[in-house]
Amino acid sequence: MSGSMAASADRPSRVRWIILAILFVATTINFADRATMSFAGPEMQKLLGLSPVQMGFIFSAFAWSYVAMQLPGGWLLDRYGSRNIYFCSILLWSLLTAAMGFAGGFAGASAVAFLFGLRLLIGAAEAPSFPGNSRIATAWFPTAERGMAAAIFNSAQYFATVLFAPLMGWLVHIYGWQSMFYTMGGLGVAMAFVWKKTVYGPQVHPRVNAAELAYIQAGGALTGIEQTGQAPKSGAGDSWAIIKQLLANRMLLGVYIGQYCITTLTYFFLTWFPVYLVNERHMTILKAGFLAALPAVAGFVGGILGGVVSDRMIERGFSLSVARKTPIVAGLLLSMAMIVCNYVSVDWIVIAMMSLAFFGKGVGALGWAVVSDTSPREAGGLSGGLFNTFGNAAGITTPIVIGYILQNTGSFSGALVFVGANAAAAIFSYLFIVGEIRRVELRKPELRKPETDSSHQTHQASEIS
Repeated sequence: MSGSMAASADRPSRVRWIILAILFVATTINFADRATMSFAGPEMQKLLGLSPVQMGFIFSAFAWSYVAMQLPGGWLLDRYGSRNIYFCSILLWSLLTAAMGFAGGFAGASAVAFLFGLRLLIGAAEAPSFPGNSRIATAWFPTAERGMAAAIFNSAQYFATVLFAPLMGWLVHIYGWQSMFYTMGGLGVAMAFVWKKTVYGPQVHPRVNAAELAYIQAGGALTGIEQTGQAPKSGAGDSWAIIKQLLANRMLLGVYIGQYCITTLTYFFLTWFPVYLVNERHMTILKAGFLAALPAVAGFVGGILGGVVSDRMIERGFSLSVARKTPIVAGLLLSMAMIVCNYVSVDWIVIAMMSLAFFGKGVGALGWAVVSDTSPREAGGLSGGLFNTFGNAAGITTPIVIGYILQNTGSFSGALVFVGANAAAAIFSYLFIVGEIRRVELRKPELRKPETDSSHQTHQASEIS
């Protein structure tokens, strides 16, 4: 009996996977809330008489504030820890999502202004979410498992469509678009309190054992960054000095450009894709809701596969650069299959090509793993915030550019070429700008944690590269 208990105590616990499951659920709700406007869009466009350009600006409202708040959100994460800031973020964005249902009490320009304003507030509230995901993954997961961890929480964007697109389409069809906002907001509020009860840093989690803590620390997890009181207390001057160093790094700049291009694909699916199915392919919103889930299933599978392949390549001795870039490049090549939809008229072929494109986008969506691999130890929140700023700038440009393309051509053909061209640009960035993927070390001594000795520093560098 005592020998069995001792063996159990020596075996690492698996609390990090519970943390990852919570991240996955929170991110699923996050992306479902982002997509609510796309399912309300066709009905709202008819009721309010909105042009494609006006719809493009409404779709983009979320991203304006989301981008603007990335660096402040990252600073808050570094200063006060992911657990508390993320809880406030979930609670606030969920209450604001529910409030969008009250737009039914307005008419014309007032309704547009009300929705636009709420979407701005929701974007600001959601800003800390993905930098928080990256920061928590860096704290809880060793390098060899981080690709899988990032792929899982990132794949929640596809699972959100799989799970909620049919539900949202059904709610809009049966009960009207207001009901969808009330339902999604209520789910988010419940999730906020689940988060508060279950998520802690590795060094203070009540269920983690010493063996798991030792295992993830030995593998490169930065377990101390989520411990209360361990976040850096740098002022605004230090923060801007860090940001300047990050922007001056060619590797990171290439990653940022690549993420902007990849996120263009994300925002096409989050905003205009259901409208494409309804207006271009003449489907009902109910049918579009169910069929939109099929590419999302493919994206979810691709997202998990990309993380698995990348981590397996690391285990088999490939460099971190090769292990991360191979799935990214291969996946983005597949994502360009959406352009084929311009040359076919059969619905099932359209859905098949979109599914292949979404699968490829999922395989290639390893940007957050790269952020976890490269962010300075002292500024994971700021680094993730800067990365997400570049990426979600596509949330501003993509809906508006596609809106102008539609208004000037009356067709989605140019829009699909535009999105596919961004996939090609992301491939170029990773192949010719990024170079070697490795953790960034800040230059100024006061912005770095002291190392115990040079041999320890060399050992850490070898673990990460």
